[in-house]
Amino acid sequence: MEHLELFFKSIFIDNMVFATFLGMCSYLAVSKKVSTAVGLGAAVIFVLAVTVPINWLLDQYLLQPGALSWLGAEYADYDLSFLSFIMFIATIATMVQLVEIIVEKFAPALYNSLGIFLPLIAVNCAILGGSLFMQSREIPTLGLSLTYGIGSGIGWFLAILAIAAIREKIRYSSVPPALRGLGITFIITGLMAIGFMSFGGMLTGGDDEAKKEEAPKAEIKIEEKKEEVKEDAEKIADNTKKITE
Repeated sequence: MEHLELFFKSIFIDNMVFATFLGMCSYLAVSKKVSTAVGLGAAVIFVLAVTVPINWLLDQYLLQPGALSWLGAEYADYDLSFLSFIMFIATIATMVQLVEIIVEKFAPALYNSLGIFLPLIAVNCAILGGSLFMQSREIPTLGLSLTYGIGSGIGWFLAILAIAAIREKIRYSSVPPALRGLGITFIITGLMAIGFMSFGGMLTGGDDEAKKEEAPKAEIKIEEKKEEVKEDAEKIADNTKKITE
């Protein structure tokens, strides 16, 4: 259940494009045709699915404070978290280079149509954002990090595929001259973001259960506050009586 919830949440609610607006340069530049959008989206899914779990392992066993304790007690105090950006980007660049070699070998037409944007996946903020969000949200297991990476990649893929399909259609529509090109694309992106945000209420079961568990504790705290206020009021009344006497 936890994997499924994280999977759908990373696709719809925490979508890289519509929730955090990451990877917008490639999203806008390569979304003129569905074929190129599908190719780049598939490459992003692959890179995120591989780099997020690898970076999770690096974070857990190398970068976090005390992560080197597996080497011995004398390494338990080491903190290499300042190397997070360098290590994450190195992993991403390696995977992107692998994707570029594979695409050039097996799909040269797609490789030529993607052009410079395929190697630029290495500096795509959505790719680095996936690893950094994984780190900041403290995803507990390798399996969940893989789920998060795949879900985030699929979310980005759906975003660029949807906008590419729409842009192919509106090419033959009578768009006002002032809005042609990026203008109408930004408007459509905003409307799509609203649509994706509407999924925010689909995964609230865990939150409701947590609220039910916290409700008795909240009532106890309220009662304690009432007692404190009552005692304070009595003290104020006593002090006021003494002063008047």
